[in-house]
Amino acid sequence: MPLAPVTVRAYRPEDRSALFDICVRTAYEGQDSRHIYPDPELMPNIFAAPYAALEPDLAFVLDDGEGRAVGYVLGTADTRAFAKAFRDVWLPSVTDRYPEPAGPARTPSEEMIALLHRPERMVLPELAGHPAHLHIDLLPDWQRKGHGRALMHAFLRALHGKGVNAVHLSMVTANTPARAFYDRLGFHEIPVPDPGPLTFLGRSTTVQPLCTGP
Repeated sequence: MPLAPVTVRAYRPEDRSALFDICVRTAYEGQDSRHIYPDPELMPNIFAAPYAALEPDLAFVLDDGEGRAVGYVLGTADTRAFAKAFRDVWLPSVTDRYPEPAGPARTPSEEMIALLHRPERMVLPELAGHPAHLHIDLLPDWQRKGHGRALMHAFLRALHGKGVNAVHLSMVTANTPARAFYDRLGFHEIPVPDPGPLTFLGRSTTVQPLCTGP
């Protein structure tokens, strides 16, 4: 039994290994990605660690009651500024491990490394009205129990407190359970030309509507 209630709390540096583990175990359409991306630090170094490093005040975890992070929500209040900080600050810290591919990507890992080296991909004119963006993931045993909603509440409140009125996210279109989750939380689709395998969703940062759903 947990020593304390399950809670949402601020990310702490000692959560880093759990952050990486959660990311890896949810990075392939919401499922374990280890059979696709053999380097266990690749996906976290693109989609999790830079947010915790660059905007730690917008990083929250779900604590299992024993101090272990079993879910997280991470993001930025300003996507354009984040993309610049990613290039100027984060990318130099991981380039030795992940040099930019010299030619077309030949493996899924090389495709992700190419994305790592193109942070400007995050900045799309269609998303300008939703300047913040986020990533949220929970380990499978902690999904569908209301914890994702609690994490989202914490993140939206933090954004609202910063004066940010709207947020967006991108998700793999094939991940239909994730889409159902976001729909319940009041996200709507944002049309983006040629989105590839992704769907872009957005909503206001006002928390009250979240309290009315199932």
